[in-house]
Amino acid sequence: MADDRLSAAMASLVDLVDRLRGPGGCPWDAKQTDDTVKIYLIEEAYEVLDAIEGSSPQEVCSELGDLLFQILFLARLASERKEFDFADVVETITKKMIRRHPHVFGNVQVEGAEDVASNWARIKRAEKGRSADISSSLQKVPSGSPALLRAHRLGERAAKAGFDWVNADEVWTKVEEEMREMRTAMAAGDPAAMSSELGDLLFTLTNLARHWGENAENLMRNANQKFLRRFEKMERQLADSGIRLEEATLDQMNSAWENIKEREGS
Repeated sequence: MADDRLSAAMASLVDLVDRLRGPGGCPWDAKQTDDTVKIYLIEEAYEVLDAIEGSSPQEVCSELGDLLFQILFLARLASERKEFDFADVVETITKKMIRRHPHVFGNVQVEGAEDVASNWARIKRAEKGRSADISSSLQKVPSGSPALLRAHRLGERAAKAGFDWVNADEVWTKVEEEMREMRTAMAAGDPAAMSSELGDLLFTLTNLARHWGENAENLMRNANQKFLRRFEKMERQLADSGIRLEEATLDQMNSAWENIKEREGS
């Protein structure tokens, strides 16, 4: 990408945000605050995910633009308070990435991705002034993150401190233990214990996915999409047979569902 084109494009977008917030700009944009914009920031981030999963380059490009706009807008609000501006945001992240990639911009030698991750965690702790306080890094995992993603990050950060299962087989043994404890709670008819044990099981399954090199949040998103796709196919199949979904019996729905699974091969 030509530097002149990038500079012009970014300057134009910054000017656009300034005009929306400035005198004679947009009344709606003029009313926005950090608290109102942060919701749009989250929504746009999820729309980027949906676009990526939809494998549409045009949609990804468009949604990344929407996300960037929210970032610029928040930077503009901060600049109005004399806190920082968008240039500060760019300069800060550039310096941070250089500092955290000493194997690229310095003389540090690494053997692979695991060394990079280990160095990253060490540098990050040093930046925070808590080189010995590992638990603080777990506390920094945003509580507002999707629960499966947060569980993945908590397990990941605990693992960097050496607190982890040795391999996936050990995690699976823990999964079986949690299932037994859940069945015991179910047999006792204890709703509170059932809920607690189910949470423990989900947390352990998240770590099993991590040991397999997967992210449970991504797996759940994929499973949700698979369910929606199959549900739509089931409804169409029943309709083709002259059966409306709301009038179908459970046996008819299950039969159509299994037929779809068989055709998809899973």
